[in-house]
Amino acid sequence: MEKSHIGRLLVVGVGLIGGSFALSLKAAGACREVIGVALQEEVCEEAKKLGVVDRAYTSLPEALDLLEEGDLVFIAVPTLAVESVFAQLKDNLPEGVTVTDAASVKGSVQRSAEKVWGRVPNFLVLGHPIAGSEKSGVSAARDDLYRDHRVILTPAPDTDVDRLRLVAQAWQAAGSEVLTMSVEEHDEVLAATSHLPHVIAFSLVDTLAHDAENENIFRYAAGGFRDFTRIASSDPVMWRDIMLANRDAILQSIDLYSLNLSSLRSAIASGDSAALMGVFTRAKAARDHFTKMLAKQAYSEPMQAKEVTFIAQPGGTVSGKLRVPGDKSMSHRSIMLGSLAEGVTEVEGFLEGEDALATLQAFRDMGVVIEGPDKGRVTIHGVGLHGLKAPPGPLYLGNSGTSMRLLAGLLAGQGFDVTLTGDESLSKRPMNRVANPLREMGAAIETGPEGRPPLLIKGGKPLSGINYRLPMASAQVKSAVLLAGLYAEGETSTEEPAPTRDHTERMLQGFGYAVERNGACATLRGSGGLKACRIDVPADISSAAFFMVAAAISPGADVMLEHVGINPTRDGIINILRAMGGDIELLNKRTVGGEPVADIRVRYAPLKGIAIPEDQVPLAIDEFPALFIAAACAQGQTVLTGAEELRVKESDRIQAMANGLSALGVSAEPTADGIVIDGSIEDAVFSGGTVDSLGDHRIAMAFAVASLRAKDTIRILHCANVATSFPNFAELAVGAGLNLQLA
Repeated sequence: MEKSHIGRLLVVGVGLIGGSFALSLKAAGACREVIGVALQEEVCEEAKKLGVVDRAYTSLPEALDLLEEGDLVFIAVPTLAVESVFAQLKDNLPEGVTVTDAASVKGSVQRSAEKVWGRVPNFLVLGHPIAGSEKSGVSAARDDLYRDHRVILTPAPDTDVDRLRLVAQAWQAAGSEVLTMSVEEHDEVLAATSHLPHVIAFSLVDTLAHDAENENIFRYAAGGFRDFTRIASSDPVMWRDIMLANRDAILQSIDLYSLNLSSLRSAIASGDSAALMGVFTRAKAARDHFTKMLAKQAYSEPMQAKEVTFIAQPGGTVSGKLRVPGDKSMSHRSIMLGSLAEGVTEVEGFLEGEDALATLQAFRDMGVVIEGPDKGRVTIHGVGLHGLKAPPGPLYLGNSGTSMRLLAGLLAGQGFDVTLTGDESLSKRPMNRVANPLREMGAAIETGPEGRPPLLIKGGKPLSGINYRLPMASAQVKSAVLLAGLYAEGETSTEEPAPTRDHTERMLQGFGYAVERNGACATLRGSGGLKACRIDVPADISSAAFFMVAAAISPGADVMLEHVGINPTRDGIINILRAMGGDIELLNKRTVGGEPVADIRVRYAPLKGIAIPEDQVPLAIDEFPALFIAAACAQGQTVLTGAEELRVKESDRIQAMANGLSALGVSAEPTADGIVIDGSIEDAVFSGGTVDSLGDHRIAMAFAVASLRAKDTIRILHCANVATSFPNFAELAVGAGLNLQLA
């Protein structure tokens, strides 16, 4: 915001809230003068003495006479006193002056405005800063009270856009993040997140203060009690007004809390360990989630709202032993099948990336008790095939297409309705490829326009088994049909045109569910059961692929990737790199939990371009962004065909990679189902420049690897989604030898 954008600021109610707003704008140089209004003369004098205001009056009409167009009035009085202020403004407010407020119950303020003016006038911008202090009064005012806090504006349909912009700019000058929502939503949210906690704190302290047997309780109270009950020191008059003004929403929150508290009491009384773990693990997960939200790290925050840029400096050589995160596909499935099993499933090596965490949270929302994750360890208290409960609202799956497509199959057989939503990227991805076969089985699934999310899945629909021939090779579609088959009458089978990853079939067998596999076909019968087991998730070959390529293109490189899954439906990256001349050894081969695992050693060797065999495409579908970097560093031409699936991933990976390669000076021609890349064996293959990853995690990581053979710096935009599959990529890459920074 430009300095002096606001002419004068008139603060009505020079206490903590109004005084802090005045000080913050003065500190930012965002207004030329602050005028204060308070009922008591002594408050006016104190405000001037402390430098909170430049002038102060006990008469609002007298102060209003000083205002002119472009000035701002900030009302910081108790909620139930706002109407009397509005009444004085009605006949005394100069033309062109904007009015806003800080009351915490916007419905009450809206009703007051309608009573005084007959409507919410277009110069009035309703607002509420989410900040406060134990102390009150003008002496408690500080210029940093609102810094890094949120302010919610609730404009009316007729609110003037210039007035709204002025108020938003004022709060931004105070250091606040500005959000907007409806009056109704604001009051419901605040009733639950602010007003109810104050009810509980006031009630708890009042209860203990009147307990004669607990007279020393405050003396010996621990920090947790002191921290929680701190809010009981808030202004009683203000909170009395809030309770009365937002009565209905607060009562609704109290009723819900009372119901849950009663259930918790029953669990304690009966010694119900599982119920207690359910409450405590859900509460811990929710609180941790809230903490991440405040730090802008939560999976449920739209990734597109974040800005992370990779700055990849040229040069470097990768070496050493590396352990990349656990396999994402298996992490998803371990949560899903563990939740549907009878008994307790222990998982090691769980990928704590945003995609897998979205799946975990979805099952918590459906009543499954899940402990962890803690350093890759997760304990799942299964509820059985028919034990899931309706979630309290839509299941938000972030950027995870795997979560949405597999859950669509699993939820098609439940007895409740559920809506699956995702972030902006996921909301653009096709879902009819899953919805159509499920509809053939009897599922009722509604999609958004053009078959895209959100998905509304109607519960209580009987399913019948089908024999489904996949029109394209897709492990997600195959898995969705098989998971729906768990709830279907009769036999369900899938037949795929080319092999795809078979983690679902293997893991179902690991949970004791009979799956017949015969070549391209997988078959199971409904009405079976799953038994809890132990799962050791190997390192994800899709994540290992970036370091395999890094070693393959970096002269002098020697990398050992430990405990990597080498499932034969996922080993295309190994086969293709070997065909290009890559030096790859598989050491210490073994089987862990039904999955083949090995340590993969990769050393630098000159690469040559090849025509990638189409039978390898489904086996390396997620690794092609990295393979395209290898192709650019190979002698001759590399041709990919039969990979149209790449166009409907998190981005159109064919076009996105072609654009990025071209921007870095590499000849890359996209085709309908693949790409043609002319490689080079020069020391500096890539010219340097700026690449847009389009929010696709694999594209971002691929171009980071390209820096090993770059002439100049590569800037990679929109890299926040790397956290979906490889949350410690940057740290591991730097440790291995890449010159990578985040901005």
